Amino acid sequence: MALTGPLKVCIVGSGNWGSAVAKIIGSNVKGLKKFSPMVNMWVFEENINGRKLTEIINTEHENVKYLPGHKLPENVVAVPDLSDAVKEADLLIFVIPHQFIHKVCQEISGKVHKKALGLTLIKGIDEGPEGLKLISDIIREKMGIDTSVLMGANIANEVAAEKFCETTIGSKNLEHGLLFKELLQTPNFRITVVEDVDTVELCGALKNIVAVAAGFCDGLNCGDNTKAAVIRLGLMEMIAFAKIFCKGSVSIATFLESCGVADLITTCYGGRNRKVAEAFVKTGKSIEELEQEMLNGQKLQGPQTSAEVFRILKQKSMVNNFPLFTAVYQICYQGKPVEEVISCLQSHPEHM
Repeated sequence: MALTGPLKVCIVGSGNWGSAVAKIIGSNVKGLKKFSPMVNMWVFEENINGRKLTEIINTEHENVKYLPGHKLPENVVAVPDLSDAVKEADLLIFVIPHQFIHKVCQEISGKVHKKALGLTLIKGIDEGPEGLKLISDIIREKMGIDTSVLMGANIANEVAAEKFCETTIGSKNLEHGLLFKELLQTPNFRITVVEDVDTVELCGALKNIVAVAAGFCDGLNCGDNTKAAVIRLGLMEMIAFAKIFCKGSVSIATFLESCGVADLITTCYGGRNRKVAEAFVKTGKSIEELEQEMLNGQKLQGPQTSAEVFRILKQKSMVNNFPLFTAVYQICYQGKPVEEVISCLQSHPEHM
């Protein structure tokens, strides 16, 4: 390990999930000499009833907008300037909507030392000229730092309430993965470290597309049998996509970790993508309108990821191989009737 303690932690992001993670990290570093006792959290500045959000967090120790009702440890400091927040950071935890990662990396590139380590909790993918681009790849390339990923069945409010759950860290360097495990694990937040890092990350992105399809089923009152078919066929498409697009070998066992089947089930029953997709069917409003109305400033990842996946598949002439992913994109963005999600189940290659 090139880093020597005490290691300074910065959380890049402060939404619902970022604040829940800040609660864990703030508590953990107090008892571990390996880590600096103060944790910076970059907060995109907003005004809440005439007061700055950073000021509220630093005086009342609560993110009243994104994680109300949960106190943050007093050693978590909200910092509105991104460059100030990451100054001298050894460990950077990235937890922002995936569409902002380029801008954030650009702003702090060169301001973080090369021995620093990154951990991305961002569920999404990007597309480069050669097709699929993982968020961790973007961080590695733009920042020049080794980056691990954390994905799992982790609904933020339940994690903040200290209800038991599992998660998965994927790390090409096992030592780095174990360091992040030490930083984040609690009796109620149990972590498994695996080396199949690209598959872990893809699971976190692709399951949100499946959750949108599950929400469409709920909006159509299809029942649990249909929803189970969506989850199973969605998982099959996730595995097929990973086998085609992951750079290294793909272990099917990774799909049995929390980042795989557990996260998929949780998101299809309890996540925001499911909730907004159901409202999309019942209200007839656009995804953008519902995001503004229902999510209190949070961003929806599923529809946007379906668009990125569709463009990657089109580039490779593989759209027909992924009917569920394609149907979600076409319903969200091309005006296809929502019943298409059922048609694609009936004619899925798995049933031919």
